[in-house]
Amino acid sequence: MSESNQEPYSKKAPPPEVSSGRGAGFPHGHHYPNPPETVNPDAATLREQWRFAIRQYSKWYSHAWGTAIIAGLSFFALGWVIKGSNPIPSKSDNRDFGASSSTGVGDDDKSAAEVNPSR
Repeated sequence: MSESNQEPYSKKAPPPEVSSGRGAGFPHGHHYPNPPETVNPDAATLREQWRFAIRQYSKWYSHAWGTAIIAGLSFFALGWVIKGSNPIPSKSDNRDFGASSSTGVGDDDKSAAEVNPSR
């Protein structure tokens, strides 16, 4: 490159100073303490940043799934302790705990035969 192409880069303005007051010295709007870069970084830097971001996201994603699984198991165990048995009813268990229409002694055998017809 020639000397004339490098002159704009060598005459950089100093970065603005960060003041403690809000908006002091910046009458035209907000001041951000970390302004965007003026040039794009090289490909190796971008590749390394991208790999780091992928690793971070993967770690956070796996931690979130692990936390969700542990929370689910904990609530299942808590339901088991509170109820005293399996908190998830099975499909073969057709007992209605709310309403009982029992009229006689032989009703238990009759309901067992309805649930399992092989008896």
